[in-house]
Amino acid sequence: MSHISRRVFAGSALALLAGLTACSSEESTGGSGASDGGTDGGEITIDHAYGTTTIPGKPAVITTVQWANHEVPLALGVVPAGMAAANFGDDDGDGLLPWVAQKLEELGGKTPVLFDESDGVDFEAVGDTAPDVILAAYSGLSQEDYDTLFEIAPTVPFPETAWGTPWREMISTNATAMGMQAEGEELIASLEAEIEMAAAAHPAIAGKNAMFLTHVDTTDLSEVSFYTAHDTRTQFFTDLGMTIAPSVQTASDATEEFSSTVSAEQADTFGDVEIIVTYGDEALLAALKADPLLSQMPAVRNGAVVNLPSDSPLGTAANPTPLSISYILEDYLKELDRAATATA
Repeated sequence: MSHISRRVFAGSALALLAGLTACSSEESTGGSGASDGGTDGGEITIDHAYGTTTIPGKPAVITTVQWANHEVPLALGVVPAGMAAANFGDDDGDGLLPWVAQKLEELGGKTPVLFDESDGVDFEAVGDTAPDVILAAYSGLSQEDYDTLFEIAPTVPFPETAWGTPWREMISTNATAMGMQAEGEELIASLEAEIEMAAAAHPAIAGKNAMFLTHVDTTDLSEVSFYTAHDTRTQFFTDLGMTIAPSVQTASDATEEFSSTVSAEQADTFGDVEIIVTYGDEALLAALKADPLLSQMPAVRNGAVVNLPSDSPLGTAANPTPLSISYILEDYLKELDRAATATA
């Protein structure tokens, strides 16, 4: 069923569900966070990019859409009724990333309904799970997507920026919508302590200026594309005790997008970058070093480049999520440590 067909279905057959859900203000506030996340059965209200969603009480049936939102209920011991199938980094083709499969096994839960989102949100499949709330704090939902999902159940989209919700805020927002705000705060504190302890064992990376390049096309190196400071991959550098390179931060201040591109002639702009993280292999590093412009970047010249296999769990987990952090943290730190040593 096409994306358009799914919208038509959701807008008609599923509209009957709207009367069973709480009302949402369609007046955009641009705010973020939750004003009430108690577990006493009272109303839960959450402000977000498209207004305010009210959930009448602690929801019993949780459904999630888009990337990684399902990891919040799973981390809190709740198996969602439905969630997006993994379409990136799924090394065995079962629709589950390894840390998600591991958690499901630990909980002894049945695999949720997996939504195929290769053509957008599957509204019909979401409706079939009969959710009490739909979680999407880390997402790129459009206003149209949100409106359609809200016809099914109270929906919680991203607080401010599409695909720019930091992992802490993803946890706090989704947990609050579940009526588990306190548990969400405990999860955040636990992960922070784990990250701090693990990073402390790799002092070589402390304070290093880092940059995360997007997927590099070695057949056309005329541009430098990178994730901005609005993207969670770049933000994670600071969690690890590193620094978002000032040049990247300056470039990020000029846009609200999660990625940006400059001409290779401006590569010297990033002369302060000490470590580059990107998706690729040794052939990519060789191509960067051979390029007369990009090779001027200190990180390239020194070989301080972390090449993450894009189709592997390690490459996927560079975008931190509640379950992937613990699963992959030490492997990622080892790669960063290697690159940091190369700058010496």
